[in-house]
Amino acid sequence: MDIFIVTGASKGIGEELYDQIQKSGSKVFGIARSNPKGYENFEEADLTNKEARQGVIERLLTPYLSTAESFTLINNAGTVEPVEKIGGLSTDAIQQAIELNLTAPIELANEFMSVLSKTKAKKQIMNISSGAGRNAYEGWGIYCTTKAGLDRFSEVVRLEQQRVEYPVGIVSIAPGIIDTGMQETIRSSDVDGFPMLEQFINYKEEGKLRSAEATAQLLLEWMEKEDLTTTDVLARLS
Repeated sequence: MDIFIVTGASKGIGEELYDQIQKSGSKVFGIARSNPKGYENFEEADLTNKEARQGVIERLLTPYLSTAESFTLINNAGTVEPVEKIGGLSTDAIQQAIELNLTAPIELANEFMSVLSKTKAKKQIMNISSGAGRNAYEGWGIYCTTKAGLDRFSEVVRLEQQRVEYPVGIVSIAPGIIDTGMQETIRSSDVDGFPMLEQFINYKEEGKLRSAEATAQLLLEWMEKEDLTTTDVLARLS
């Protein structure tokens, strides 16, 4: 049995990942603030809340430690907000974004690795990153910063796992520009806070956004053929 945990599984890429993994016959657990489709094996948890995060991975994985053939954590939950230039950000918005985009995936990955430290089963983590983690964009100061942090965290994990007998594979992958609610948030932002607004509106109008369904399929296909202990830790979905 293959076990998957997908965060941000109530919408967008996360929802599609959950659906497609479930249809493949693997066991998948979703984590999100809400469960609008009434999925089974779903944890309703606000990942910006420290108490909600603690222990969730251990609780989900422990029943399968002696039987599962593989374990995969997909850290997908994230937010592009606040979309605003530095100097115009609220402290609450900064903290909220850092908790969701960076602190939560680090804590979940840490717990995942701790719980599975003694198992010989295949173990892997896919962090959903962004081109914004590798390039600077006006108005995306916090988004760029948190995704860059996730990339570097992934690099450190890869480095450390080279010394482990049964290593955890990890990748931080930028999936491209996807037609999700995040893009709607970007298009509804203010041009003063995000000077590239017109360009992102054009992406939608010109049909340049990949669907969440197609993106999820490509991510799963990519993960199936790659060895996450040796492939480039910073990847990009073509």
